[in-house]
Amino acid sequence: MDQLARRLGVPDAVVIGLGSMLGAGVFVVFGPAVAAAGGAGLLPALVLAGFVAFCNATSSARLAARYPESGGTYVYGRERLGPFAGFVAGWGFVVGKTASCAAMALTVGAYLWPGQARLVAAGAVLAVTAVNLRGIAKTAAVTRALVALVLAVLAVVTVVGVVGGPVRLDRLGEAGGSARGVLAAAGLLFFAFAGYARIATLGEEVRDPQRTIPRAVPLALGVVLVIYLVLAVVTLGVLGGDRLADSAAPLVDVVTTAGLPSLAWVVRAGATVAVVGVLLSLVAGVGRTTLAMARRHDLPGALAAVHPVRQVPHRAELAVAAVVIVVVLLGDVRAAIGFSSCTVLVYYAITNAAALTLGRDPDRRLPVRVLAGLGLFGCLVLAVNLPLGSVLAGFGVLAVGAASYALRARH
Repeated sequence: MDQLARRLGVPDAVVIGLGSMLGAGVFVVFGPAVAAAGGAGLLPALVLAGFVAFCNATSSARLAARYPESGGTYVYGRERLGPFAGFVAGWGFVVGKTASCAAMALTVGAYLWPGQARLVAAGAVLAVTAVNLRGIAKTAAVTRALVALVLAVLAVVTVVGVVGGPVRLDRLGEAGGSARGVLAAAGLLFFAFAGYARIATLGEEVRDPQRTIPRAVPLALGVVLVIYLVLAVVTLGVLGGDRLADSAAPLVDVVTTAGLPSLAWVVRAGATVAVVGVLLSLVAGVGRTTLAMARRHDLPGALAAVHPVRQVPHRAELAVAAVVIVVVLLGDVRAAIGFSSCTVLVYYAITNAAALTLGRDPDRRLPVRVLAGLGLFGCLVLAVNLPLGSVLAGFGVLAVGAASYALRARH
C-alpha cells in the first residue's frame, strides 16, 4: 500500500499551517533579524518576508490544487520543469527542513533543561515522531491543542507588554543597518513563514484539495503575519533594538521588563509548546516529501512504504527522525536557521518558476503570474543576501545533491 487517505478539511489544514509557523517566528528569529537589520529594519524586513511568502503561497496553492499529492514542489518541479528541477527542490527541502527540525528540537531543550538541551531535544524528536506515526488525524488534533495554548500565551505577552512595558513607539525608528542588512533579516525571518507549505506537502491527505488548499494557505499566512507584526512592535517597543538583538528569550524579557517576572515560566512553557507544534508538523512534512522522492527512486525505494493501518509513511518518518537526532547531537540553532532559510528559498524559487508555466487563471482576481515572478525574484534575492556562511553551506549542499543526481542519471 502506498497511498494516503484524505482526512483534512480547511480548519485542520489552517491549524497545521499555524502550528508550523508560530513557534519558529516568535521564539527564535526576532533576535538574529534585529542583529542583522537594526531596530528600524525589523518591521520592513518582516513585511518583505511576508510579501515574498504571500507570493510563494499563491504559487503553492495553485500548484497544490493541480497536483494534490504528497511532495510539494518536488512534485510540481518534476511535472512542470522536469525531473532535475524537481529533484533539486526535493533535496533542498528535505535537507533544509531536517536542519529546521534540529533547530526546533534544540530550542525545546534550551527552554526546558538548558544543561541537557541535546538530550531533551532528542527526546522531543522521538515524541513527535510517535504522534505522527499514529496518523495525520492525530497530528492535526495535537497541533490544534498546541496552537490554542500558544495563542493564549502570545495574547498574555502582548497585553502585559502594552499595559506595563511601556511600548515606546519611538524605538521603532531607531537607527538600523544597511539595505543589505534588511534583506538579510528578511531572509532569516522567512524561516518563520515557511510553515504554510506544510499544507501543500500534505496535499494527498486533504479533502477536496482544489477548494481546500487555495483557502487554507493564504488564511494561515495572513493570521501569522498579523500576529508577527503585533509582537514585533511590542518586543521592539519594550526592549529596544540593542537588547532585542542580544536576547535569547525576548518574550520572557518583555514580561520581566513589564514588572511581572512571575509570568516568565508561563512564557517559557508557551515557547516549549509552540516549538513542539512546529517540530510536529515539520517532521510530518519532511516525511511526506521523502515519501514522494522514494516513490520516484530519487531516494531509496524502501522509504516509499505506507503503513497499512495508520496510513502514514512510517519508514520515511523514522528515517527523518534518525537523521534529525544525529544533527541535534552535533548542530547549532542559529547556524541551522540560516542554512535552512537558504535551501528553502531555493525550493520556493522553483515553486514560483513552476507556477509561471501554468498560465493565467481567468477565475482569479489576483495577478497570479505577476506574483509568481515577484516571488521567484524575491526568493533569489533573499537567499544570496543571507549571512555568507549560510549561503555557502546552502548552495554547497544543493551542489552535492545535483552532482549525485547527474552521476546517477549517467550510470
